[in-house]
Amino acid sequence: MAKKNKLTPEYFYKLLVNSGRHKGHAKYYALLVFVVFLVTAVNSPRLQDALVEGQPGLYTVLHVSDGDTIVVDMGNVEQTVRLIGVDTPETHHPQKPVQCFGEAASEFTTALVEGKQVRLEADEQTDNRDRYDRLLRYVYIDGTLVNAEIIRQGYGFALNSFPHSQIELFRSLEKQARNQKAGLWSGCDLLENEYGSYETAPKE
Repeated sequence: MAKKNKLTPEYFYKLLVNSGRHKGHAKYYALLVFVVFLVTAVNSPRLQDALVEGQPGLYTVLHVSDGDTIVVDMGNVEQTVRLIGVDTPETHHPQKPVQCFGEAASEFTTALVEGKQVRLEADEQTDNRDRYDRLLRYVYIDGTLVNAEIIRQGYGFALNSFPHSQIELFRSLEKQARNQKAGLWSGCDLLENEYGSYETAPKE
């Protein structure tokens, strides 16, 4: 049985040398030069790393910290992710009491993503991390933008204090939820906060 040759740069180099011994093979020669370059590039660890990093990837949600904060497994490293553009009532804030609808918002996000794989997307208009060193991301599951779904179903507010590319969509969804009296819009007393948005009153 004939021995199979591996498609390595060395193999193509031998073909290149042999083809150069014959006249009238300029096109073949040029093609082999290109193939050698291509195989060498593909075998480059740096290129392979870049290709992997360039993939959006899916990450498993280990647990939900709050309605707008999750923890994912990112290469065997736990990363806390703060959802961009949405603010849910507090349940674990060190300086605030548990707020009305906070537990419901946390349960909603838990049911939606915990233990499942999500896609994370950054926004060029925001920082990569917030002041608490949490990653700032849009979170998608099966094509659904979780950030938007929380607002649409009345489990959180559109966050207006920082610019982001989905701010108009989120404001529109908040208005829709408010008009429909969805979730916290009918079940809680609302207080205007320092950012010109709303938060719910402390849980009774």
